[in-house]
Amino acid sequence: MTSPYRAVLGADFDELHPRLRAYFDAIPAGSTGRGRGVFDTVGTPRRWLWPVLAVFARSGVLFPVWQRRVPFTVSNVPATGADGSPAVRAERVFALRGRSRVMRDEIGVRDGALVDRLGSPVRAEAVFRTRVVDGGLRLASTRVVLCAGRLRLPLPRGIAPVVVLTERWDEAHDAQHVSIVVAHPLLGRLYQYAGTFRYDITPGE
Repeated sequence: MTSPYRAVLGADFDELHPRLRAYFDAIPAGSTGRGRGVFDTVGTPRRWLWPVLAVFARSGVLFPVWQRRVPFTVSNVPATGADGSPAVRAERVFALRGRSRVMRDEIGVRDGALVDRLGSPVRAEAVFRTRVVDGGLRLASTRVVLCAGRLRLPLPRGIAPVVVLTERWDEAHDAQHVSIVVAHPLLGRLYQYAGTFRYDITPGE
């Protein structure tokens, strides 16, 4: 089976840096992609947002913190969407001071676009526009939906936060660099994390 990223990018997938192609390509059945690194920053210094983030923290989406130099691990396993399309389930463990936090999501394909379902249970869903830029991957959300059980609340474009994810290969550090920024059209940057990690595929769940 192909990966959701290859399915969406098509021929553009081969424009990714070779080390990124290994990360975004399909994970063999029975194997797990494992990464370990350090985030330079996690969260937001805007403490008035923390009560809202605490609600999402219960499902492992966003966390009410502002910390630097946070060790983390990531585990990716192959999955299949309800319609049979390729998907990847990810678990990121943030070794935050005070306690570790776990973020879970599943990224798949719908109508030719990447869709990320965030949280356990799912609390938000983001649809992304996907591009390869200078050998790196850039995702920018075009639609955000809040979820609570069967209730789905699409946010109007004028008030919906925009999620931008960039992944690139850092030659100087021989590591993969990831950055996620959540910003609001009126309020500015709401949340972020960014750092570097190394990653490989290992047999076994």
